[in-house]
Amino acid sequence: MTTLSSRFQDALVYANQVHAAQRRKGTSVPYVSHVLIVAGLVLENGGDENEGIAALLHDAVEDQGGEARLADIRARFGHAVANIVLGCSDSIAIPKPPWEERKRRYLDRLPTAPPSVRLVSVADKVANARAILAGYRERGDEVWTRFNAPPDRILWYYRELVKAFRAAGDSPLVDELDRIVTTIESLGRQQAGRLPPHTSPNCR
Repeated sequence: MTTLSSRFQDALVYANQVHAAQRRKGTSVPYVSHVLIVAGLVLENGGDENEGIAALLHDAVEDQGGEARLADIRARFGHAVANIVLGCSDSIAIPKPPWEERKRRYLDRLPTAPPSVRLVSVADKVANARAILAGYRERGDEVWTRFNAPPDRILWYYRELVKAFRAAGDSPLVDELDRIVTTIESLGRQQAGRLPPHTSPNCR
């Protein structure tokens, strides 16, 4: 049984401070809601305290400070947490490289990533995919305006994520991600074929 100490409490406060000014894409929802969901998924699926803390901080380096933020996390919460956060970041460069370049590199390293990185990463992707599905059901194609890539590339990326996670082994979270992605693909095809299947070629 995982026991959470004052380190986790400190990470909760830190995550809230780091993401205080952010909102979920295209919404007025505080961004911290996302990291709380991811941490919950990690802990519900056997994560330990370091993995739970990394889940709270998984976007802090990528979105809020790069190398300097990573160094701060390492100093506050230790090497194990910092290494998981780094592994879950598709880039720590400022400015970020192009979207597809970042995603392909992330996909390439996922199958051989440490189990802790894969656990936090798949929890993150499940949370994001749930949000896409909910937004698509509520707002239809308008949901895709939240993203920096066309819808067919977003779906390509999530389908490839499922493959990359499965290459390292199955889990309930990977199964859930697969189901959500399949549902989004199906809904897209029902909308007059506006979203190509995941086997579509490059969009650019």
